[in-house]
Amino acid sequence: MYGTGVSPGISIGTASLVRKKTGKVSGIITAGDEERISEVKKFTNAVSNAVAEIEAMMNNRSGELQKTEIDLLDTHIEFLNDPQIRTDILEKINVEHKTAADSVIEVINAAASMFDSMEDDYLRERSADIRDIGSRILSHIDDVDGNTINTLPENTILIADDITPSDIISIDITRIAGFATRKGGKTSHAAIIARSRGIPAVVGCGDGLTGIANNDLILLDGTAGEVIINPDNVTEEAFRIRQKEFRLGIASLSDLRDKPAVTGDGHRLKLYANIGGPSDMDKVIESGGEGVGLLRTEILFMDRDSMPGEEEQFLFYREIAEKAGKMPVTVRTMDIGGDKKLSYLQIPEEENPFMGYRAIRLCLDREELFITQLKAILRAGYYGNLRIMFPMISSAGEIRKAKKCVAMAKEELSSKGLPFPGKIDIGIMIEIPSAAIMAGELAREVDFFSIGTNDLCQYTLAVDRMNEKVSPLYNHFNPAVLRLIAYTIEQGSKNNIHVGLCGEMAGDPLATRVLMGMGLEEFSMASSSIPVIKKIIRDTDMTAAVKIWNTARSMTDPDEITGYLKER
Repeated sequence: MYGTGVSPGISIGTASLVRKKTGKVSGIITAGDEERISEVKKFTNAVSNAVAEIEAMMNNRSGELQKTEIDLLDTHIEFLNDPQIRTDILEKINVEHKTAADSVIEVINAAASMFDSMEDDYLRERSADIRDIGSRILSHIDDVDGNTINTLPENTILIADDITPSDIISIDITRIAGFATRKGGKTSHAAIIARSRGIPAVVGCGDGLTGIANNDLILLDGTAGEVIINPDNVTEEAFRIRQKEFRLGIASLSDLRDKPAVTGDGHRLKLYANIGGPSDMDKVIESGGEGVGLLRTEILFMDRDSMPGEEEQFLFYREIAEKAGKMPVTVRTMDIGGDKKLSYLQIPEEENPFMGYRAIRLCLDREELFITQLKAILRAGYYGNLRIMFPMISSAGEIRKAKKCVAMAKEELSSKGLPFPGKIDIGIMIEIPSAAIMAGELAREVDFFSIGTNDLCQYTLAVDRMNEKVSPLYNHFNPAVLRLIAYTIEQGSKNNIHVGLCGEMAGDPLATRVLMGMGLEEFSMASSSIPVIKKIIRDTDMTAAVKIWNTARSMTDPDEITGYLKER
């Protein structure tokens, strides 16, 4: 069976099933004040115990945990202490007279569902963290969550509906050869930790995993996303050969960290990373990344009851700028609204939020919020090499209005005597077909383009990639999508601005040579993908890449294009 490979590697091991009890709403209503006070105490004690449990985990394993894992545990403590979650749970106990357990289940499910509905992969995967802290609280209320991960044999492959970040951190990593889950995505914290630990992992396998029993022999390919159950001898031996070849290949990739992304015939390309916060910068540097092509700022605005102020935002951006040093960091302005609902903004419900009141549209309508963010970015730019990027641009008029806001932000900073760089590059995301079609005209307004292939593909093909009925139609190798990308790159070159690409396509090894052939010079992807893409670039002549693109562009079917690229 196949899922999504989120952490590369070839593993052979025995299955260990992770079974968890899930909390169900009882519907019990508390009758009097004594019961209500008792339920409040249950909840507050559970939160305190959950925080203490995490802190003990950090103290007891301080020498073993990596920075990524420590940052994750700190984030979970922040979630546990989140004032909005606490207020919502206490309101259900005190006003609706529900039990502590029911209140936690309902509030956590609502918060997780909010993240689940988001289009952005990184933010959508945060729902796993919300559910994780909910399970932790419940376990301290009445032992609702009974995790069965105990002592594991060596070469264990964990099989689960989902594996939470806490599971990955709390188990004996040395005994884990890999894991496969029914749910999950590339940007979940569990996947990030698996990559940082070098544990092969496949997620999103679906119901095919339900047929696996404890101690079944499992072959797992975290690169191809393949899971094989109880193979025959021939299949197992072939897998062992693949495992040996993969390990030899990894050794060669590590040697590329400090080498440039230069083609065989001398063309220099740039490999950047997509990040969500300061802690991600360590991985960018470790992987040999040359900068940040996309800093998602949305995490600053999510899961809270008020807008972050200028100072809080400034400190967030400055920490990233200082960690990056001279490396460029592209800061995408607020891509909120629509599918990313914020209670404190009081945005009305929309029938089609993906094409509604969001991103630059919301920012231009609520200038005070936009200018606050711009001032914070400009101030942080004094400490590093930041660039400003506007999302969801559909016309030149929007760019001009946004640049006017930048000018207003500069004027306010100047009046207060606060430092900011004299020149800061301004760019836009090309993710709406109208922007791609007008790329030549829009290029005269900005310093750079960044092609967001996730949305560009979705809007061009009229496909909601979260809708299982039509998601197979979502394919960045569709000829229409490829032509829009190529045209955008061509127009950027003609107008002497640099063009990058920051969607999932940038980290797809099958797409690398096609994008090179189009003339793309900046790729921005998950940090873990950088070494693989760098090797492809270094092993390719630009003349060969151009020939591959010229052949692919004459094809009219995505499957035909994909098949051709697999043969290269």
